[in-house]
Amino acid sequence: MVRAMTLHAQLHRLVDQIATIIVGKRPQIEDSLACLLAGGHLLIEDVPGVGKTTLAHALAVSLGLRFSRVQFTADLMPSDLVGVSVYERGKEAFVFHAGPVFAQVLLADEINRAGPKTQSALLEAMEEHQVTVEGETRPLPAPFFVIATQNPSDQLGTYPLPESQLDRFLMCITLGYPDRASERALLAGRDRREIIHALQPVMTPVELQAAQQAVLAVHASDALLDYLQALIAATRDGQWFVEGLSPRAGIALLRAAKAHALLDARDYVAPDDLQAVLAQAVAHRLIPVAGAGRGRREQVLAMVEAVALP
Repeated sequence: MVRAMTLHAQLHRLVDQIATIIVGKRPQIEDSLACLLAGGHLLIEDVPGVGKTTLAHALAVSLGLRFSRVQFTADLMPSDLVGVSVYERGKEAFVFHAGPVFAQVLLADEINRAGPKTQSALLEAMEEHQVTVEGETRPLPAPFFVIATQNPSDQLGTYPLPESQLDRFLMCITLGYPDRASERALLAGRDRREIIHALQPVMTPVELQAAQQAVLAVHASDALLDYLQALIAATRDGQWFVEGLSPRAGIALLRAAKAHALLDARDYVAPDDLQAVLAQAVAHRLIPVAGAGRGRREQVLAMVEAVALP
């Protein structure tokens, strides 16, 4: 019990610290942290300039994780991401030079501005936590967390992410514009980059990995699993979406709900936890049926209202 209270206090301090950087966006900060605790990867879709990159950097610094940022552009090659072997005359051998993917937090900035070939280079890294370069498999650091930012698909020079790539992201969130009070604090305050450089880690990587193990130990009752299966079945019945959730998506949703419960200092999952993370965890994986007249997130919320609680 003492350990659990200590962990919750650490997580609470972590959210508080990041909230001093990303002002007025506490729910999005908690979603980001829940995604990391659940061992997933995060996609942030929004217009430029609302704090996507700043959130990723603040998370990495606050957790004491090695941070790397890659600006995705149309001419970015897979080798620019994973690394390449270069012949060194002094050693008379090829020496592998690791790319930026060998970090604990990788920020893939504006991921949908790169071509599909480079986007797909992330698939193995995100799923297997390893990369294969020139026939040799190289493990990535642990923990390994990808935060990708994506501009709206109607902007010039963007390529839509394929469904296989979208499915690798546990959550997809938006930050949106700040409210008036939060924006005033940003305008009147210090530069956020200066504040980030002054931050101290709230948790160590080892403590983070222990917290990720604690997520796995959060209990999900039979009644909760019945409710989860009812939600998954609703996505598959053809009334709401073109295709339903896969079993992998269902497992990811449960992990996200467990992480949300842990952030609330509980060792069990409640229906509220599933509802709190549902849209963020599944909306990017689903396409509403023709004539729905709603966006993905709105369609998910409408479906939740139609599914009875256990």
